[in-house]
Amino acid sequence: MTQIIKYNDKEYKLPFDVGLPEDPTTTETIENRFGGGSCVLPAFAVAVYDMIMGAEVVQDWDTHRQGLDWFSKNFTKEYMVLLD
Repeated sequence: MTQIIKYNDKEYKLPFDVGLPEDPTTTETIENRFGGGSCVLPAFAVAVYDMIMGAEVVQDWDTHRQGLDWFSKNFTKEYMVLLD
């Protein structure tokens, strides 16, 4: 099932199914795991970020790439801080 989230007058189609909180637009601060800064993201983007990190751990490179591509397109500045 394709998940589409409306946030800040824009629709985001998630790259894969993720578990979402009741309000996927609440925000959370995520820190770069190597100490390179932090970003405030909506919960649905945090869910995608978590999938990217999990896919890296289990070496699921297709999911990892899908997530990175989605992030770089939809949250470019945050991608540069957290994932680049």
